[in-house]
Amino acid sequence: MLQTDSKGGLVMKNVSDLKVNYDFFSAEKTEDILILNFKEKPLARVIDLRGKKVLFDYLDFVSTCDEIKVVLMTGSPVKMGYDEFIKFYHQIIQLEWNQDQIERLYNAINQFVLKIAEFNKSVIHADSGNIILLFMNISFAFDYSIIGDNTVFQNPNLQLGLVPKGGGIFFLSKMLGSRKTSEILFSEKDIDAQEALRLGIVNKVVPVNNLKEAALSIAQKFAKIPVQYSSGIKKLLNYNISDLKDYLEYENTILRRVIQSDNFKKSIGR
Repeated sequence: MLQTDSKGGLVMKNVSDLKVNYDFFSAEKTEDILILNFKEKPLARVIDLRGKKVLFDYLDFVSTCDEIKVVLMTGSPVKMGYDEFIKFYHQIIQLEWNQDQIERLYNAINQFVLKIAEFNKSVIHADSGNIILLFMNISFAFDYSIIGDNTVFQNPNLQLGLVPKGGGIFFLSKMLGSRKTSEILFSEKDIDAQEALRLGIVNKVVPVNNLKEAALSIAQKFAKIPVQYSSGIKKLLNYNISDLKDYLEYENTILRRVIQSDNFKKSIGR
């Protein structure tokens, strides 16, 4: 059972506290691997200040545990889909969200991306099904990505006319170059699992029914790597992490301008 303090943060003291079952994620230790499973539509929970604090407090505790060498995170089985993402932005405009609410959303995404990118242990991402651009972008912050063969990446941002949140352009341009990144983001075409593998934006594709076992096998291989070696490699790869921080803030600035514009409000149908 989770213990929280007066501010809603987690109270964790020893390794036995790693096994948790919260309303939007569960986690448990398997040997030297921490498996964290997101539940239904975690984005809505992370926007909530208390929900975000619980998740971040938990990850902070995991980062201090010498018994954990690798974290394996699996995506939610019920995600915000293409149509729901568009509807979400319609609601933002129609319900007249104030700027603080929008900033809270974007800052929660920024903080999670940076939390994963700077995490002091290897972090593996496993997912499947239809995945909107936002969650694809967030997955780039992980050290390794494995997906089921039924995975399809979709871009509802193009229809909305909103640049994608989550650091996607930052990561994609480093992986593929600016021209290929532009080609992908300007296209209405979905990216299936095999195309994602060909592009190099995921590391491995497996039959969806074998995803959990395959992801755990990858995590076990990562766990055999000396921690000081893997963490050192990660630090060197993230040498310019300040660039990512600046980029995420610049994303916010661009999105803020668009959402506040009359043209965007008219296009949404307000």
